[in-house]
Amino acid sequence: MSDPISLAKRLIAARSITPASGPVFDEMEAMLLPLGFAVHRFTRGEGEIGSDEEQVENLFAIRKGPEGSKHFAFAGHLDVVPPGPIGGEGGWTSDPFVPEERGELLYGRGAVDMKGSIASMIAAVADVPQDAGTISFIITGDEEGPALHGTRALIDYMRAEGIQPDLCLVGEPTSVHRLGDMMKIGRRGSVNIWLEVEGTQGHVAYPHLADNPMPKMVGMLSELNNLHLDDGTDWFQPSNLEITEFNVANKAHNVIPAKATARISIRFNDLHSGASLSSTIVAIAQKHGGTARPVISGEPFLTAPGAFSDMLAKAIEDETGITPEASTSGGTSDARFLRSVCPVIEFGLCNATMHKRDEAVAMPDLETLARIYTRAALGALSLDT
Repeated sequence: MSDPISLAKRLIAARSITPASGPVFDEMEAMLLPLGFAVHRFTRGEGEIGSDEEQVENLFAIRKGPEGSKHFAFAGHLDVVPPGPIGGEGGWTSDPFVPEERGELLYGRGAVDMKGSIASMIAAVADVPQDAGTISFIITGDEEGPALHGTRALIDYMRAEGIQPDLCLVGEPTSVHRLGDMMKIGRRGSVNIWLEVEGTQGHVAYPHLADNPMPKMVGMLSELNNLHLDDGTDWFQPSNLEITEFNVANKAHNVIPAKATARISIRFNDLHSGASLSSTIVAIAQKHGGTARPVISGEPFLTAPGAFSDMLAKAIEDETGITPEASTSGGTSDARFLRSVCPVIEFGLCNATMHKRDEAVAMPDLETLARIYTRAALGALSLDT
């Protein structure tokens, strides 16, 4: 169980397009049981496994240390995004669920995001003695999907069981150019907002008998596009609002449409909340005769630099010779939920090929990452928190 390459191959070979369930969790359970972990698996969500609305499978595993010892958690996801076409122009060179070595690279969907990191976590704990402290795994099958019944359900389970990690490390692929150059100590929040303006359909030659919603929507989007949210903070880049969709579904050149819709996405720093931004957008929409329906998918968070980040940075530097940049850039992750449980930092493999065809990880990076994770676990279990 100390060889992350063979473990990664087993996980990649278990097809697990989001929402994941079944075989990939069977593999992980089989890896953890010989290491002394008690494994609990459960499902959440609507429908049944195999139906159109599948339930999400989750796994919580724990190996308890001495009474009163620290508790360090590894977290991640076993689900992967759909691989896309296989073969031909623009398709995968090989089957994405048949791991294949080519030189120093291991190819397969999830090699980077994030079955490779989970394999390194498992290999890492094989080298952590049980008397060092308590270690757990918080693993979901619904990170790449809606994330409604995954990590949040795991948090509910831990709270119901009275389980509280002291620190948590999420294995998202955070490295950019080479393993070790970046870790994430926070993330911006995210809110998507659906906009709508109702009008009255009519003939373009008789505009007095119609009400064109498009000028109102254009005015609304213009004001939103020019909205200055902030200039950033010490640890966060400026918040940004992007128009991601504009549609009137009008295929006729001589018809004034009955409705215009649009969607915006805002990634925001800790100067805002999802609620405050939603309120602002709703008011602007109403001003232009429209409506806004916000869906908040995450709030910003920061694990302030300190003992945890210093320890992890040293573990990375000791194995790679690189001092990682502490960043809050990029998209959201399940760390946005886990931060409500304990301080959380993200660190993992190079992200250049994640979600792409021919996703691949450098096999030496898997071995190095396992050693970093071993150092991180030992360091976290000895920190005063």
